[in-house]
Amino acid sequence: MSRVRFVVGFMWAAVLGCAPSLHAQQHYKMTTPIPPEITTPAKVDTRIGELTFFDGVPTKETSQKAFDELDFVRGIETFLNGIPGASMVAIRNGSKATGTVDGTVGIFESLMDSKSLFLTPNSESIYYATWIDLKNGPIVVESPPDVLGVVNDFWFRYVCDMGNAGPDKGKGGKFLILPPDYKGTPPNGYYVYKSPTYGNIVLGRGFMRNGSPKPTADTIRKTMRVYPLSEVSAPHPAKFVNLSGREMNTVHANDFRFFEELNQIVQEEPEDSYGPDMMGLFNAIGMKKGKLFAPDARMKKILTEAVAVGNATARSIDFRNRDPDALIYPDRHWNTAFIGGSYEWLTKGGARNLDARTMFFYMATVNTPAMAVAMEGVGSQYAAAILDSRGDAFDGGKTYRLHVDANPPAKDFWSIVVYDTQTRSMLQTDQQFPSLSSQKSIQKNADGSVDLYFGPKAPAGKQGNWIQTIPGKSWFALFRLYGPLKPWFDKSWKLSDIEQI
Repeated sequence: MSRVRFVVGFMWAAVLGCAPSLHAQQHYKMTTPIPPEITTPAKVDTRIGELTFFDGVPTKETSQKAFDELDFVRGIETFLNGIPGASMVAIRNGSKATGTVDGTVGIFESLMDSKSLFLTPNSESIYYATWIDLKNGPIVVESPPDVLGVVNDFWFRYVCDMGNAGPDKGKGGKFLILPPDYKGTPPNGYYVYKSPTYGNIVLGRGFMRNGSPKPTADTIRKTMRVYPLSEVSAPHPAKFVNLSGREMNTVHANDFRFFEELNQIVQEEPEDSYGPDMMGLFNAIGMKKGKLFAPDARMKKILTEAVAVGNATARSIDFRNRDPDALIYPDRHWNTAFIGGSYEWLTKGGARNLDARTMFFYMATVNTPAMAVAMEGVGSQYAAAILDSRGDAFDGGKTYRLHVDANPPAKDFWSIVVYDTQTRSMLQTDQQFPSLSSQKSIQKNADGSVDLYFGPKAPAGKQGNWIQTIPGKSWFALFRLYGPLKPWFDKSWKLSDIEQI
């Protein structure tokens, strides 16, 4: 009789979708109490809907929901973690479009203006750059003197510094960049560095002299060379392309094309070039070395949504960061570019701060310790004004003021540049350079302080202290100090918030 009752009860439970296991209904010799927290209920309500199980085994419908969500989450993580690589692909595309690859150096002889789409450049430096490919062997870079230069690999990781922060100590020198599979003994006479990837960017910046970029541009043209080590006995003549005023795009996509950009690196570089976990993440959504990346309709739909959410997440990390360590001052709205002061975005315990890395590379380029480490009088420091004094996004139709106290702690100079929140490139207005700096003629107050203005029209008599903005469009700003001094680091000198007036 008890056997009949059990079977009938089990059948009714099955009909109701919550059938208990036989083990749960009968006591066997090896039965022990099972903690409820290690079991799975028959039904669970979640953000992706109701999930159902038969004694812990998911139904086909539940498994499909779980796999869809897994692919979606991995798509988001691929976007957030793949931004450095996709950004480099976009830079290479821009380099190819201007012919500044394989030893031809692009140089902004009369500075970079807002026609070019670059992630948060400045308008005061003489930038130069070239893309190098190490697949055919080592490359020699003869670095010019008195510059801040850097080599970054295809994942935007630091390889070496050249110039003022490099081993040549600003005197210029010959650098030899080795490919990841290099096995020989490098020759003497070079600063030698081995890159984890074949593709690399060589990028640097020089500084104006007496308000003119020409002397530095001339020096770079005279002293910089990039050529294969195999041609060391007879290197080809230097080749330069003036990029000032050129229209070019070096910003990665924010739609499905992002994955296609990222897949280029997966196909071209060693499988372990970004570490097994990251490459495993990319593999999981269909990016596998030597195989075609061709997601089916289901997967493409999921990844298209994933990149949209990933982009929204990256923008939230940048424009409304929730980490208190992102703030330079706890009571103001200026953000640091390097949370934790690490160019590798490592915590003191050695963990990777993933959001900090995303925050930097979604908005900026170039990775070097010289930008992150506090070095008095050397390199540069950055402060980003993402929100106004009330915590609101900047509105290009309104007028704002930044009060800069006297004696900004910069050995060389300071500057502020305004950027487009969409492209994270210089804001395109009627002004060629949407910037102000201590190198320009700026009206000062009686106490040596300066008031800077941002708006669609200049306040009366303040044209020289004004940066134009666009009604209906947002913006943000970067304040830079070149040769930062102690009052910046100990915060005895502080930036005020930008306030609406």
